[in-house]
Amino acid sequence: MAGGPSLLDSLFQRSLEDLIKGLRLYVGDESTFISKAVDEIRREIKSTDQQTKATALQKLTYLHSIHGVDMSWAAFHAIELSSSQSFNFKRIAYLAASLSFDPSTTDVILLLTHQLRKDLSSPNPHEVSLALHTLYFISTPDLARDLTPEVFTLLNSNKGSTRKKAIAIILRLFELYPDAVRVCFKRLVENLENSDPAIVSAVVGVFCELASREPKSYLPLAPEFYKILVDSRNNWLLIKVLKIFVKLAPLEPRLGKKLVEPICDHLRRTGAKSLSFECVRTILSSFSEYDSAVKLSVEKIREFLNDDDPNLKYLGLQALTIVAPKHLWAVMENKDFVIKSLSDADANIKLEALQLVMAMVSEDNMAEICRVLINYALKSDPEFCNEILECILLTCSRNVYEIIVDFDWYVSLLGEMSRILHCQKGEEIENQLVDIGMRVKDARPELVRVGRDLLIDPALLGNPFIHPILSAAAWVSGEYVRFSKNPLEIMEALLQPRTSLLPPSIKAVYIQSAFKVLTFYLHYAISTEEVISSASQGVADIMHGAVQENSQFVRAGLVAENDSDDGGLNHRMLHRPVRDVSVESFEDMAVAHDWLSSTSFKGEPITEESIVNILNLVETTLGPLAGSHEVEILERSRNVLGLVELVREELPGYLVKREEDNDKGQRKTHEMIKLIAEAFSEELGPVSASSQERVPIPEGMVLNQSLNDLDAICGDFELHIPTSFSLGRSISSEKDDVTMSDRQGKEEFEPTESTSLLAEHRKRHGLYYLQSQKKESINDEYPPANDLKTGENADDKADDLIKLTEQSLFPKKKTNQAKPRPVVVKLDDGDGPFIPIKKVDSKDDLISGAVRDVLFGDEATASSSRTKKSDKSSSKRRQKDKLDIDKSSGPKEDSKFMENSELENANLRRSKRHSRGKEKKHRSNAKDRDEHEEGDKQKVSHHHGKHKSRQRAEGALTLAAQSPVIPDFLL
Repeated sequence: MAGGPSLLDSLFQRSLEDLIKGLRLYVGDESTFISKAVDEIRREIKSTDQQTKATALQKLTYLHSIHGVDMSWAAFHAIELSSSQSFNFKRIAYLAASLSFDPSTTDVILLLTHQLRKDLSSPNPHEVSLALHTLYFISTPDLARDLTPEVFTLLNSNKGSTRKKAIAIILRLFELYPDAVRVCFKRLVENLENSDPAIVSAVVGVFCELASREPKSYLPLAPEFYKILVDSRNNWLLIKVLKIFVKLAPLEPRLGKKLVEPICDHLRRTGAKSLSFECVRTILSSFSEYDSAVKLSVEKIREFLNDDDPNLKYLGLQALTIVAPKHLWAVMENKDFVIKSLSDADANIKLEALQLVMAMVSEDNMAEICRVLINYALKSDPEFCNEILECILLTCSRNVYEIIVDFDWYVSLLGEMSRILHCQKGEEIENQLVDIGMRVKDARPELVRVGRDLLIDPALLGNPFIHPILSAAAWVSGEYVRFSKNPLEIMEALLQPRTSLLPPSIKAVYIQSAFKVLTFYLHYAISTEEVISSASQGVADIMHGAVQENSQFVRAGLVAENDSDDGGLNHRMLHRPVRDVSVESFEDMAVAHDWLSSTSFKGEPITEESIVNILNLVETTLGPLAGSHEVEILERSRNVLGLVELVREELPGYLVKREEDNDKGQRKTHEMIKLIAEAFSEELGPVSASSQERVPIPEGMVLNQSLNDLDAICGDFELHIPTSFSLGRSISSEKDDVTMSDRQGKEEFEPTESTSLLAEHRKRHGLYYLQSQKKESINDEYPPANDLKTGENADDKADDLIKLTEQSLFPKKKTNQAKPRPVVVKLDDGDGPFIPIKKVDSKDDLISGAVRDVLFGDEATASSSRTKKSDKSSSKRRQKDKLDIDKSSGPKEDSKFMENSELENANLRRSKRHSRGKEKKHRSNAKDRDEHEEGDKQKVSHHHGKHKSRQRAEGALTLAAQSPVIPDFLL
């Protein structure tokens, strides 16, 4: 009492009600009042008076729950109060323990073991309920091990409420102490035969949780669950049983034939929407091969869809989502409702309808559905708009674009999606643009066209969500610049002044692409002049007689080239080095002469003046970036400026061959440009995202080892430094390469919105653009960013979207494609990410192993050589188990049974750790115990008549032990 509060303090102690009123008065500064209240509680809780201690603990619990006050320091006081004889004080103590005790940090939690054991054995059901509730929240492996006997006894309690709570807590004990399965599992199964539906519902709930983790172990209990499915009329109980059968159905094919009819009976008879939906989901997910059941389920789904309750509409759409993969006709029958749901006010309904629309996509109707969805995206809120875009991107890219036939259309769609006002899928569109460029060669010309339209629109540079797309457009335009109609236009777009709005990482991509375009432009100029010179000299000196002899062959080659859609151009001539085309063959000379006469830039031919202009543009734009603090920008800009300096050294006369040139007819700058062009011309292919993870680490390699001594290790090896950038093939050795004049056709002089935007910027920032002789109009205002024009009658057509959608969803007869589907490069080891196999939780594995041991017995693991011996001992073991269960009718018998069970469990654990020889010794000890138990058989024989339900459950377990599969009554 020396350190505790005085009697006067106890008399004037504030109650919980006073504390709450005081908190409400301190509106401005509650922390001061709370700190003072905690100081008072620290003094009061030390009192020996239980009333004072209980009030203090009650106030502290309130502050902990509402205001998060730490009460870990009061754990011992809660344990002290739990031993009170007053139920109210015990309730306060257990409430404080369940709210504040942490099994991992509360050190004094084991001091509560004795009190919990005492209260679990109390005749007062309220005290038992408090102890069970507290045990669930504060249970540790040690508590679960020590209190399993008491919970085992409560599984057979005469009080229904107590038995239900004991059943509910048994799952927690299994998780913390898997050996409890060997003790309590049989009695848990016995409760499936109980006449109280609430108790059966609690048991089925436990099995529903267990089966969701490892369903195979509970397959022998299917007859018990089937009986409940047929006989029970409790809707919630039936729902849990159906959830169990959903897990068991894939493991046993015979279940479908036996279960479909009872489930259909419940579906026809019940008026409960919850049970009806669960029956529908069970049939569609596990028994979809039964057509009659599926048709009945689809009828019920239609009732859900026509209901006024939005929750039921959502469930109906969700059920259609389940049935769509195997029975698409069910979705087509309800397509009208699905289409209307895209405009529903409920966001969840719209999302489910969107999933169903994408489930109906095929090669025939893909373009129409995507067009309709794009129009819906234009009218929708930003969130649903991006959901539509994400669904389109995921569906079209599924299985490496297997559903895409026309990649030109899809690339154009990606460009159109980029201009939608609320588009926030920049990274996804970026990845697909780059991925298509590396996988599909035939789509590269269209990729360059779409990339060019995106790059020359300065309004897009101000939208941060579009920056990743612009990065992809810049990379595509630089990597595949040979497919461009006008590289100078792309160069101007890459170097326009508003690129300063881009992040440094994307701006670095712009600079690198400008490097590629400049290299291509200079290499094209060199190849043009030198090929013309070589071809002219070859024709004058050599081909006068030889071409006549081979004129038929040459004409055939020219006709073949001119008949193509590429304007009569030889695909192999664009990037080909001069040494390869000058004297390689007479035919190539003739073709080269014809090619060069038709591939010059129309309107602005390549001259030394045009080269000077483009070099000035590069220096003006990238000169200030040579001192940037960003490493990538600094390095790449200096690379481009270095190339510009090399070219300027040989101006003028850059395009004219001089006598002082070297023997190869190439000057230093020409050779350097050709080497760089060869390096850039090497084709990039797709790489698996998980390729690095698949590379095994060599044995003995230490990844964190310092490499400072690498020079000493590799001192004996001389690294070969190649003098050429050639990577194994000529720059344009492939047949399907297209020159930049290949696409000069009807699109060559078509005025577009993007060209007008470029013309506008050309006038605003003339310093940053190349000289042009064309007259351009001046516009004073920038167009709005992402201004997507859908046509003059876009508003009028918006009302016809549903009608258009209905037409697009009808399956059409597949028409013959004008051109075959392009080849899509796929990886041998798969294109998806590497997903490691998920390991089963060790606790779940232990629980499942214990369940199999209980259900199957020793026969499940015994070898064939000991079959007869195990059959003889199984009868004795079953008799012993029955006797043990009968002995457990009272508390004293339960304690004795638990002691024997603990010994048996200890032997079982030791048997797993030792060798087979020690297992034999263990079985001999078990046999001795069996004989000892048989000696006491007559003492408890009078209990057999009172436990018929227990014997039936034991018979089910015995049947399961004899065979690990379901009995034939399910056939």
